[in-house]
Amino acid sequence: MAAIGIDFGTTNSVIAIARDTQTADLVELESPAGHDAVFRSALCFWQDDDAPGGVAAEAGPWAIAEYLEYPQDSRFLQSFKSVAASTSFEHASVFDRRYRFEELGRLFLDRLAARANGALDGGNRRIVVGRPVEYAGARPDEALARTRYAAMFAALGTDLHYVYEPVGAAFSYAARIDEPATILVADFGGGTSDFSVVRIERPGAARRCVPLGHAGVGIAGDRFDARLIDRLVLPLLGKGGTYRSFDKVLDIPGGYFADFADWSRLALMRNRRTLAELEKLQRNATDPAAIGRMIAVIEAEQGYRLYDAVGCAKRDLSAADTACFAFEGGGVGIETEVTRGQFEAWIAPDIARIDDAVTRALTASATEPAAIDRVFLTGGTSLTPRIRRLFTDRFGDDRIATGGELTSIAHGLALIGAQDDVAAWAA
Repeated sequence: MAAIGIDFGTTNSVIAIARDTQTADLVELESPAGHDAVFRSALCFWQDDDAPGGVAAEAGPWAIAEYLEYPQDSRFLQSFKSVAASTSFEHASVFDRRYRFEELGRLFLDRLAARANGALDGGNRRIVVGRPVEYAGARPDEALARTRYAAMFAALGTDLHYVYEPVGAAFSYAARIDEPATILVADFGGGTSDFSVVRIERPGAARRCVPLGHAGVGIAGDRFDARLIDRLVLPLLGKGGTYRSFDKVLDIPGGYFADFADWSRLALMRNRRTLAELEKLQRNATDPAAIGRMIAVIEAEQGYRLYDAVGCAKRDLSAADTACFAFEGGGVGIETEVTRGQFEAWIAPDIARIDDAVTRALTASATEPAAIDRVFLTGGTSLTPRIRRLFTDRFGDDRIATGGELTSIAHGLALIGAQDDVAAWAA
């Protein structure tokens, strides 16, 4: 029986298939540029009279291509996994249609499956889905997230299992080594940072990987993006400004800026109610032009372009001490130099919380740092120099292992699915 591992990520999603306990292959997904194992976790909607309900949709790189061709006629949603455990998220309003989380998820999976060359079709297969140790959000509701995941993935079959994402990565790493080891897996994605301490036994052992303890925190790459937006973009859009209310001068509410800096909520600001509130605020603002720029960026659907500009700056800062942040859209033009030192100072509070989660994982597993043989860094955000330094400072450079940053979780989840007793690793 084939086992399918699905890494449904905040930023990217990946599928792998295992037909035995030793090997798993990544599924190459169709994209406008050819084939790629990595599929962007994004949706693009546009109005189409021939589509059901008058709204058509695409996902992944196809969503990006559709958006880039018709940005103002589209609604582009990304990082929607971040609201899975949010009780405040009820639905996304898109062209006057309301989509619950599970509807967005099923739509995404449907489009992903259509590009997977039949990998998700048919029966007689076991599905293993990754989940974070701790979901994103200020007060994540794990039971709600599980209910939403169950509704999202139900169409794939009944032999469905959930496993912590870093445990999946541990199985992937175990396939690379022959000697026993105690490892700390540090998985950094877009929405969460998750940690598992896992004992790896020799090949042929009854249980090759034995999880010892876990911890997580709802902070990762998207939060780092928000720090850049907060410092470089929001001051030009009215943050820190005031407005007049009768005879008083009040601070502009911070909620608008928090939503703007959050990829999962930015696109949802393009609705009648929010835009009407911003237009009223603009009329009473002491700097109405700044609020006007925020409205223009939202109305021009510039979320993806802003995301791309932030991503370029982060990648450049991973390779150099300085980068140029450049964004132009919706009448807003920004070009400024950013140093790695500035960026690391801005994310320092987040690094402290991540460091605390690492400590909690070690404590939960009753493992001293000296007993960790390898630290396996995975996930796209693990490439951030400040993240790597967090672990080299604690464990030494010689104990750091990397590789398959975007694919290790799906690869390992598929290997888990090929085991006789999947329940031993279920979360």
